[in-house]
Amino acid sequence: MSVTTKNRIKVALAEKEKSNKWLADKVGRDETTVSRWCTNKVQPKLDMLGEIANALNIEIGDLIISKKNSSQTQEVK
Repeated sequence: MSVTTKNRIKVALAEKEKSNKWLADKVGRDETTVSRWCTNKVQPKLDMLGEIANALNIEIGDLIISKKNSSQTQEVK
């Protein structure tokens, strides 16, 4: 069984009314890279999650979907 790690970067950007381009400029990455993070095709490293959280002025934990929370969400549907 594999563990799937997902992030909430896309949701956080929407909540803060910011674009992928804005985040890419803030963290010094390509807009394509940010897009891949937002679609969960790839995951940023922990230090980059910290930079993203700082740019968005949120807690790093707000960017992570835990396996437990993910399971609960699926059960509610």
